[in-house]
Amino acid sequence: MSLYHTALAFYVVALVCQTTVSGLSLQCWRRHDQATGWRRLWLSLSLMALFLALQQAYWLEIAVRTGLYDFRQASFSMLAGLLALYVWLQLRRLSA
Repeated sequence: MSLYHTALAFYVVALVCQTTVSGLSLQCWRRHDQATGWRRLWLSLSLMALFLALQQAYWLEIAVRTGLYDFRQASFSMLAGLLALYVWLQLRRLSA
């Protein structure tokens, strides 16, 4: 697998992680049986992850259309996506 294909795979993993975090956070925000502070936290986490997912989609589109990519940026994006998913799991455990 070439470095280009690896970078594309990293962008896809980052996009999937950020989209998952956004959707799951929005689902937690919709629960009305929790304190207002937790609901605000879930909504802000959902919006943050949504904006990061849009950023990942933009970089993925550029890489696919033009062939220009930054492997280091793709690696950091994937790590940030995985870390965001881990943080969501820990927050979910704390709020339950």
